Amino acid sequence: MSADGSASHEEAEPAPSPPAGVTREGLIDGSSLGHTATVGSTGGRDETRSDRPGGPADGSAARPGPGPGTAAGPGAGPGRAGRRGSGRRRRRGDPNAVVPDAQFTSYYGRPVVRHSPWTYDIPLYLFLGGLAGASSLLAEGAQLTGRPALARSGRLTALTGIVGSFYFLVHDLGKPSRFINMLRVVKPTSPMSMGTWFLVVYGPAAGVAGAVEVLRLLPVAVSGLLPRPLRALADAVAHPAAAVAAAIAPAVATYTAVLLTDSASPAWFEARRELPFVFAGSAAAAAGGAALIGAPLAQSGPARRAAVLGAVAELAAQVPMKRSMGLAAEALESGAPGRWHRASELLTAAGAVTAAVSGRSRALSAAAGVALLGGSLTTRLAVFYAGQESAKDPRYTVVPQRERVDARAAAAAAAAGPAPTTPPAPAPAPANATATASAAPATA
Repeated sequence: MSADGSASHEEAEPAPSPPAGVTREGLIDGSSLGHTATVGSTGGRDETRSDRPGGPADGSAARPGPGPGTAAGPGAGPGRAGRRGSGRRRRRGDPNAVVPDAQFTSYYGRPVVRHSPWTYDIPLYLFLGGLAGASSLLAEGAQLTGRPALARSGRLTALTGIVGSFYFLVHDLGKPSRFINMLRVVKPTSPMSMGTWFLVVYGPAAGVAGAVEVLRLLPVAVSGLLPRPLRALADAVAHPAAAVAAAIAPAVATYTAVLLTDSASPAWFEARRELPFVFAGSAAAAAGGAALIGAPLAQSGPARRAAVLGAVAELAAQVPMKRSMGLAAEALESGAPGRWHRASELLTAAGAVTAAVSGRSRALSAAAGVALLGGSLTTRLAVFYAGQESAKDPRYTVVPQRERVDARAAAAAAAAGPAPTTPPAPAPAPANATATASAAPATA
């Protein structure tokens, strides 16, 4: 109070101002960040950017914020985080997926894997190699059971088959020196290397056995021109050579299937477990069919049984093979490979039935043999061109890979067991709960 008693007040000291962008309550001021924020009665947040061109600065035209199901709270709208999280949880095949399933196309129309540069030489090589190997095995069995005419027919077929197989292989390679270059190494893990050595050992043995049979078929006036020691030597080495060829014959008849499946072509790779059995049955059916044509009826019993059993084994092995191929089985059942495949099934089945009832008819035996040979050849053509077509379509590569990834993920999740569940946290007690509890006895 002043000396004159007037009620004068000293000028109060002003309170310190909060820093820029901070309110008196210590909260960040939204206006300093370039926008204003108001909280509605329902708990949703309305934001309006004042620094955006065309945006009001007074908050009159507010933008709705995050909605329900987001991190902003139970009353928030469909915010950016919620949309992103829900999109990540969606899986392929979900009818409610926001993003459609991917279309399996390739970069500039190119396939995912490159198909082999092989041409028609290779299926003919596969067919003749299988025919030669199975014929050598049939001929050795006929020799041991006293059927010389059937043994001669098998050895001549093996000779024809291996010569034709070598020709088509070298024709595909371009020049003989490339085949010789493959003999520089022996690699047991390589089907190509092992197949080359199988042919190197089998070819001369089958060739000698077949050449001796050709010599025996020549007239005496022609065969007599050879020196007697040479003819004696030929008779002495004929059976040992045929035995060596028969020992390697199963590998020669089936290694071509391993050669195909050891590649990136989906139709061949997916059939890797059953294709050797298919080729083995097909080779046996073809060898039996060739013997039905060349051997007399009196000695053709083993050939007939080999033809029927081989055809049944081939058709039976194709059933699990198609299941193992999965999506790639479409390549075997559609287009040109599908036509070859249907022809092979028809010819093989018809040949087996005809061979089973042709025990007394030379004409039926010959017809069965032709059908079985055609069925074996078309089987190789169907498998070969199915592998080529499957390599050109990226679906046959991408879809099985994704299925295997999903299967491994599902197996890992099943092995890990259900995720542990945490009990919900207890609800927080009201702020005045302690005071009410302490005041209750006094009131009582």
